[in-house]
This record gives sequence, C-alpha cells and structure tokens, in this order.
Amino acid sequence: MRQALAHFSAFLAASGLKNTRQRQAIAKAFFGAGTHLTAEQLYRRVSKRHPKIGLVTVYRTLKLLAAAGLAKERQFGGSQALYEPEQEGMHHDHLICTACGKIVEFENDLIESLQNKVAEQRGFLVQDHKLELYGICRECRTRERRED
Repeated sequence: MRQALAHFSAFLAASGLKNTRQRQAIAKAFFGAGTHLTAEQLYRRVSKRHPKIGLVTVYRTLKLLAAAGLAKERQFGGSQALYEPEQEGMHHDHLICTACGKIVEFENDLIESLQNKVAEQRGFLVQDHKLELYGICRECRTRERRED
C-alpha cells in the first residue's frame, strides 16, 4: 500500500493537484479494502473515520486513482461501476455470480497464452483485455437445490 500511496502522491504533484488528507484517507481505505467497491461502498468505509468527507470527493478521488493507473473501473452487468486496485504487471479475470453478485478473481496462464496466441495469429498487439464469466456460484446453486 505504501508504494501505491507514494505513486498517488507523485501523480497528484505532477498534475499540479494538492495531496490532501481527504484524498489520502480515501486512497488508504481503497487500497486496504481488498475487494471490488462502488464509490458509495468506499464512501461508507471512509465516512466512519472521516465523517466530513463527502461522496463527491470519493468519486473524484477514484477518478484520480484511475487516471494515475492505480485503480480500474469495472462494469459487471450492474448499474454501478466497481473499482479495484490496479497492480502493474498483474492480470486477473473474473467469475461473476448473476444470482448474488459475488465476484471471484482468478489467474490462468493457459487462458492468457491462448488469448495472446489468437491475437498474434490475427496480427493484433494486445494492449489490454478482460475476461468475465457470468454464471451461478456454488453457494447459490446449493441454496437453489435446498429450496426445491
């Protein structure tokens, strides 16, 4: 987290923006969450310790984190964007439960290799990609069987 916060501070300085206590508190809460968050969820986390921070400040700080390359905005079929920390050189994909909304991250070298091979065969240079698999998680399937 320390490295990400230092990167964020450097980004703000290079952009001519102030590194305020509010921005630092929001960034710490974001990196410390360890999960995908909506701006509203992050706001609820931050406002417990910093009640004077507003929702608009959280939205703006998330946009700055994304501009700094430290956060990624994701849409998983819901109406609200989710944000997750972006880790340089690290890529993962997602399994999304359409029943409960659970998101599971996974890494698979074979899938990555196949995607790169397909792109190469077609003359593409991959700059970014995402793989999202939608379905029903084990817990929801088990619950459905019990209810039948």
